Amino acid sequence: MIAPSTSGRLERWTLPDLDAAVGRCRAQNARGIRCILDALGEYARSERQVRENLERSSAAIAAIGEQGLDASLSVKITALGALIYRDSARESLIRLCSGAHARGVGFEVDMEGRGLVETTVDAAVACARQGLPVTLALQTSLDRTAGDLDRVVRHGVRPRLVKGAYGADTHDPGEVRERFRTLAAGLLDRGVPFSAGTHDPDLVAWLVERAGEKVEFGFLMGLADEMKLRLAKEGRAVAEYVPFGGQAAAYVARREAYLAGLAAEGRAPVP
Repeated sequence: MIAPSTSGRLERWTLPDLDAAVGRCRAQNARGIRCILDALGEYARSERQVRENLERSSAAIAAIGEQGLDASLSVKITALGALIYRDSARESLIRLCSGAHARGVGFEVDMEGRGLVETTVDAAVACARQGLPVTLALQTSLDRTAGDLDRVVRHGVRPRLVKGAYGADTHDPGEVRERFRTLAAGLLDRGVPFSAGTHDPDLVAWLVERAGEKVEFGFLMGLADEMKLRLAKEGRAVAEYVPFGGQAAAYVARREAYLAGLAAEGRAPVP
């Protein structure tokens, strides 16, 4: 049995199953907020785990399409077996992307640790080369991201800029913030549509002032509820990341580490 304190932590950040995620998405859609569903299952280390993750992701795509939700599916390449067979994981990702496209459902790829960046970028570019729409998260805390950003934009992959919750090349919060601003400004200057996944009050305020309709504001379930509604009411594109499923421990740990890091800075996420 899950202890009450643990259960409460999970409920803030994740939902138990696809039905709950669909219900959440339907309610958020009514408020003008798009959703990004993630069937949790990262770091799969067996063929059985990979198969189950593929089934859950495919079921989410089907549910989004059948119920006409304003939502996309996001996956992590380790959920598809990248820790076992990288080539197989890449092909599975492309198949999922193709299946989502066939149903008119958006497809997104989350980024993980630096050792997986090249594989993940390659997989997203491979989708784009097949004419499949795809969004890819890129972490501004990594030195290589400026080059990766140029590459994916050149191939028609939509970027989702995030600070990054894995190993970083810089741990200076101010530098990460400035890198985010610099990369976002470059995209805005070039007229490239992108998503901005941040709860940083300074960055959100800057983007609100600078960005037009080419930017989607992305937030996590469990944070920034006031800002989501405010921006949606202003007619801006807003998305909420909605993870679901039982394999939530690693995801929740990253969220709690994020809040602890902000507290150490004397800062708080946007309300």
